[in-house]
This record gives sequence, structure tokens and C-alpha cells, in this order.
Amino acid sequence: MHVLEQFRLDGRSAVVTGGSRGLGRAMALAFCQAGASVLVCSRHAEEACAVAADIAKATGQRCDGLGADVANPAEVQSIAEMAAERFGRIDVWANSAGINIRHLVEEFPIDEFDRILDVNLRGTWLCCRAVAPILKKQKSGSVINVGSALSVIGLAERTAYCASKAGVLGMTRTLALEWAPFGVRCNAICPGPFLTEINAAIASDPTKAQAVVGQTALKRWGELHEIQGAALFLASEASSYVTGSALFVDGGWTAA
Repeated sequence: MHVLEQFRLDGRSAVVTGGSRGLGRAMALAFCQAGASVLVCSRHAEEACAVAADIAKATGQRCDGLGADVANPAEVQSIAEMAAERFGRIDVWANSAGINIRHLVEEFPIDEFDRILDVNLRGTWLCCRAVAPILKKQKSGSVINVGSALSVIGLAERTAYCASKAGVLGMTRTLALEWAPFGVRCNAICPGPFLTEINAAIASDPTKAQAVVGQTALKRWGELHEIQGAALFLASEASSYVTGSALFVDGGWTAA
């Protein structure tokens, strides 16, 4: 097989949660460009369907939209069942849904702390739990959990976010061990500071922005297309001997 063919996803299907915005949307586009059929999921059904239609038009690939909240077990189960029904199988599942709220620990509202863990950590776990029987029965599949540079380093006012993303990394390693006997891989992709909606408040404040991007080796924000190659690598046969790993796409933030 030619090396570039290892990155193709022709005839395969993918699910991307949090797929209507930011990194999730960029990954969904990349999977379609590589030949996959994709289900874009978001809490906002209209937004998910609109994004899916745009991606389908741009790539000529099938791309469907679905409204679902990853913090809701019943809705997560419906994502897995619907994807399996529509595509006949699930080859790639990318858990990109995530939120961030910033407070000093003593000022952090408990309900907001709970919400971050519900979406970022429990939501990822629920998705993995729902898709596991399908992938194990197929004896194949690649799950990509979106962690963060903050999975392994701290940043002030992010106790909930850092805790949730550290948990995602631990979960990823454990699932890699559970699923390996079934030919199913699980890896994490750990972005640094990208110009997404979740970072809009920081990006608009030059002092806060510099405090973040100044910690990267490259001294700049990541651009959305810069997540696509890493995601495609983990989704495809190019990474067939990679599981339980974390791929940092962070501009060198964690290099120090």
C-alpha cells in the first residue's frame, strides 16, 4: 500500500460530537475530505444539520447532522444507534464536545463545575460506553478523545477544565487496554490554544491572549486546519499500531 493511501477513509464512517464548531467541525471536514461518511453531532440540531450540509456540498461526501447532548445518556445511545443504522458500521468516533468556564476555585459555582465535568469527562465516557459494543462486535474501530494540553499542565482559573481533561487522558489509556483484544484503538488528541469559540473571550483581550499563547514554543494561536492532519492520522490505518497514546498539537506548550 502506498503510504498516502494509509490516510484514506474511503468507505468508512465517522461520528464527531461537538462537530458543528471549532475543532470538531475541522475534524469532520477532514474525515469527509479523506473519503468517509460523517455524522456531525451537536446540542443544536439546526446548527449540526447546517454544518453537515455545508461539508457535504464542499466534499461530495455524505455528511448528516444530528442534535444530541453528550451529557444525556439516552441521547448518546441514540447517536450510536443512529450512526450504526445509517452507515451500517462505525469506524471512527471523535469525542470533541467540550466546554470551559473560568473562575478562581473559591468562586467556582458548583453547578458550573458539575456541568464542565458532565460534558467533558462524563460525556466522553458515555460516548465510549455507547459505541463500545458496536466496535467490539466489528473487531475494529478508532476512538479519538479530545483532551488538551491542560490534560497534563495546570492553568489558573481552570480547576474544572483541567480536572476534566486529565480524566479524559486517564480514560483513554484504560480503554486502549480494554479494547485492544478486540482490535479497537483509543487515543487522545491534545490541542493547545486554538482560535475557537471556547477561546474567544481570551483572544479578544491582548493581555490574556499573550498570557496563553506566550507559553507556547511557537508563540501563536493554532489555526483550525492544523488539527486535521493529526486527527486523520489517528482515525486512519496510518496509526494502526498506535493506541493508548496522546498526540499533542499544542505549538510546543508542553515541551518545557
